[in-house]
Amino acid sequence: MLELGGIIILGILAQWVAWKFKIPAILPLILIGLLVGPIAAEFLSSDGTKWIEPIWNETEGLFPGESLFYFVSLAISIILFEGGLTLKLSEIKNVGPVITKLITVGSIVTFFGAAVAARFIFELSWEISFLFSGLIIVTGPTVITPILRNIPLKKDVSAVLKWEGILIDPIGALVAVLVFEFISVDAGGEFTKTALVEFGKIVLFGSTFGFTFAHAVNLILNKKWVPHYLINVFSLAAVLGVFVLSDSFAHESGLLAVVVMGMVLGNSNSPHIKDILYFKESLSVLLISILFILLAANINFDELLLIYNWKTAILFLVIVFLIRPIGVFLSTYGSTLKLNEKLFISWVGPRGIVAAGIASLFGLKLASKGVTDAKYITPLVFVIVLGTVLLNATTARLFARLVGVFLKKSNGILIVGASKISRLLGHYLESNGRHVVLIDSNQSNINKTKELGLEAINTNIYSDALTDNIELNDVGYLMAMTGNSDINKYAINKFRDQFGENGSFRLVTTDEMNNPETIPSEGLFSQTDDFIKLTEVTRKYPSIQEIDLEDKEHYLNLIEITNKNVDMIPLFLKDNEGELHIISSNNTKIDKIGEDFKLVYLGKPFDVEKVVLEDA
Repeated sequence: MLELGGIIILGILAQWVAWKFKIPAILPLILIGLLVGPIAAEFLSSDGTKWIEPIWNETEGLFPGESLFYFVSLAISIILFEGGLTLKLSEIKNVGPVITKLITVGSIVTFFGAAVAARFIFELSWEISFLFSGLIIVTGPTVITPILRNIPLKKDVSAVLKWEGILIDPIGALVAVLVFEFISVDAGGEFTKTALVEFGKIVLFGSTFGFTFAHAVNLILNKKWVPHYLINVFSLAAVLGVFVLSDSFAHESGLLAVVVMGMVLGNSNSPHIKDILYFKESLSVLLISILFILLAANINFDELLLIYNWKTAILFLVIVFLIRPIGVFLSTYGSTLKLNEKLFISWVGPRGIVAAGIASLFGLKLASKGVTDAKYITPLVFVIVLGTVLLNATTARLFARLVGVFLKKSNGILIVGASKISRLLGHYLESNGRHVVLIDSNQSNINKTKELGLEAINTNIYSDALTDNIELNDVGYLMAMTGNSDINKYAINKFRDQFGENGSFRLVTTDEMNNPETIPSEGLFSQTDDFIKLTEVTRKYPSIQEIDLEDKEHYLNLIEITNKNVDMIPLFLKDNEGELHIISSNNTKIDKIGEDFKLVYLGKPFDVEKVVLEDA
């Protein structure tokens, strides 16, 4: 009981440490597992026992006999199912040729390159070499996101790394599962006709069960035969049931079945997918926390000694500094990416949770069957995972500066709220060369935003999803423009440091508008226009105009006019280089206005000279 409780506590502690120091969770999890396992047994325990021993013997321990295999298999099946849910076929079509090539050409280069390297450096069998290479194909968003979260990059670069991690996770897992199953059908290594038939059965039953039960679950959920509060646990039971059922028909086909099931469900139009995914993500955090401490603790010190030699260093260097760059440069050939951007993408390729988890499971199973060289799988993959995570976590920011992909200033704009006025502003900003992202919890607003060709994210402002979005790394301006003043204030307070380093603004409230003394420094646009007025002007005159400015006095006169004219709201100041500057409610603090400056405003087009004369 003490050990089981300790694993859970240490796992959640490792997750907190990862969050606090913005590092991939897999790093502290594996290090803790090694500490309480082989390191404790070798250096810290007086009697040479591990502090946490997953398997003592056939009858004792946390998981006696083969029960550890069963637990790991079930846990990995849930993690792979979640990975399958994230793979959208529509997204593969939209992410562009570079990412498509990375997950195809890049994977092929890694698969064959790493296999050849493992074969000739460690003299492993071809079967184990290809299993090793299949396992290290995957990167994964759980390791990419923490590393890149605080590195300001061009959107194209961060998008490539993000989508590669998301899409290659289930693809790499599928490749590794197929290689493992191909090895499992004949542990002797002679792939006879019978072995090929068995492999065919695994692929047939795995894909068939996954496809069929995905549609069955989708039908049950859409028909509302399961109450809403049971949807998540029902989907969990369905995943485990499909895994066990498929495995009973064709041994080792269960993992393939759940990957296929996740992919099919993830590409369905079921409205329940988001709820299921959120639940699986939370469950995966707990399972991963337990799993990796267990698996690292289960490694013995003599297994670590197997790879404690120069061959491991050479293999690591070949994979990181030869195979990865070759895959990236072949995949990006003919693209618009610059040489320094290709170099940075080549540098950042940390292996993740799926690689380490499946490696442990497959290593344990193949070793128990007496497969030659199977004992190398787990420690070798763990070295690649730990090495790449450590390398990228400590050097990615510095390397970004060295090759010149580090953005000196974040000019992207995040607009909270995707109402009509926000969409109008977003379209104008985008047409003037600014990266704009709109967020809203209203799916209708998000759909209308995307129809305009703007980037939009359907999310709740109170969730932490935005903080993990590495494609927002170039955002330095925050504009809170919802009709709810509390949400606007919350957005400013929560995201000011991350997304508003160059300026955080929100619409003034009705109370503040009626009392000029209470106008905040972060007030947006005008001290006389709240969300209601902006919406009304947008409804009457949905257009953005530009007026040529002569000097500062001319600008201040126009601002005074807009304060009196309900059909004209100042938005931006455009300088002589075309750069846009957000006008705040405290808009008199303008240093210099020269020739070719423009005032950008929302409202009715009019004759400026006539308005000035009438006002005078």
